[in-house]
Amino acid sequence: MIKPRFPLLRAVSAAATLAALGACSSGPTPLTSATAGTSPTQWQAPLPHSGQLTVLQSWWQQFNDPLLVQLIDAAQVVSPTLASATSRIEQSRATRVAAGAALLPTLDANASALRGKQDFVSGIGSTASVGLQAAWELDLFGARRAARDAAQARVDGAEAAWHDARVSLAAEVATSYTSLRACEAQVEQTRADSLSRSETARLTGLSAKAGFEAPAGAALARASAAQGNALLTQRRAQCDVLIKGLVALTGIDEPVLRNQLAAGQAKLPQPAQIVMASVPAQVLAQRPDLLNAERDLIAASADVSQAQAQRYPRIGLNGSISAARFESGAFSQSGTLWSIGPITVSLPLFDGGARRANVVAAQARYDEAGALYRAKLRTAVREVEEALVALQSTADRNTDAEVATEGFATSFRATEARFKGGLASLYELEDARRSALQAQIALIDLQRERSTAWISLYRALGGGWSNTSTAVAATEATTK
Repeated sequence: MIKPRFPLLRAVSAAATLAALGACSSGPTPLTSATAGTSPTQWQAPLPHSGQLTVLQSWWQQFNDPLLVQLIDAAQVVSPTLASATSRIEQSRATRVAAGAALLPTLDANASALRGKQDFVSGIGSTASVGLQAAWELDLFGARRAARDAAQARVDGAEAAWHDARVSLAAEVATSYTSLRACEAQVEQTRADSLSRSETARLTGLSAKAGFEAPAGAALARASAAQGNALLTQRRAQCDVLIKGLVALTGIDEPVLRNQLAAGQAKLPQPAQIVMASVPAQVLAQRPDLLNAERDLIAASADVSQAQAQRYPRIGLNGSISAARFESGAFSQSGTLWSIGPITVSLPLFDGGARRANVVAAQARYDEAGALYRAKLRTAVREVEEALVALQSTADRNTDAEVATEGFATSFRATEARFKGGLASLYELEDARRSALQAQIALIDLQRERSTAWISLYRALGGGWSNTSTAVAATEATTK
């Protein structure tokens, strides 16, 4: 069961944002407490159980349903979203390599051969040379270092986005699977109810033919049986739709999937009580979407630094060395040629305000990234709070729902016995039947809601992700 309100620290304060921007000292002014996203000092929703947040990475094993784990693994293999996220990782890594290479000198090899009359005095001659050409632009004002830092931040963000896609996909598969199992359980309840209605209609019809039941009663019984069959057909169709959705998510052939699902039909996954007494700042820090937003902010800060540096002079240095040989008739000469320079200085004088506009645009993107980061932080707090509220609510309602289900079922059985004995009317029987079925369906819905709340909490807590493991996992995915 869930403990009562238990306030715990969960702050992700402005200091965390300042630390995240520490690598961008050359960028714009870091976020202050007035602009950074700060979270309240304690959770306002009650927390489930006691212990430490240590079991998130084996979350799905807590459901004690091996098929669910298999479906999640299958979905990750065929997911186009994960494939796109993997592609973005590769693209950002390539960009990072290019940005880092821009800080180093370039070295090119060249070779040439020429034969012809090169002046009016000499005869026909041949010239051949092999050499190296080097060039280096000095990064005096940090433009290229800023570009490298921005590229690295975007690599980190792409890796975090890849894991966020995994978390979202796992939650989607688990939610669909739980909904299917709940639907199957409701089909079983509806099927039993439909059979009962059909039997009542049959007995009532016989009584009406014998003159012991009014024709209106027989019509009511037939209508009730038809209604039960229609509801059963509707729920079966809902289950079929959910199966189609799982087929699309996992890429498993429908006959194979149906065969796998048959073993645990109508059995809702019951998650164990996740051990979690402390939900401090690390909970929000472990969310990959927050890391992605944070890295976008760092990259935007580096972009501002790069745009500012482009307004200052640029200095380039060139050099070459080559071995050359010249032959003309009986004359030949060979040797080594080398040069250092020219040293070039480019000083921006007039560009119609283009460079200044680039700085303004980069600053605007930085401000936008800061606003998005703060919004994601607030969203993370809200999602955790909402999941905790849902868990508390389902726990509080569970006992009452079980009592109501048992009570209405007992009342229906008693009314049915009285009806068969001629002591209760068909209207009383149908009313008792309707109440019993509604209570059973409500209990199944509550169980589904509770499992879904645990899944929502898993997603809100970042899916057991940690900053140290994401890059390794993403690298493994790209090598498969």
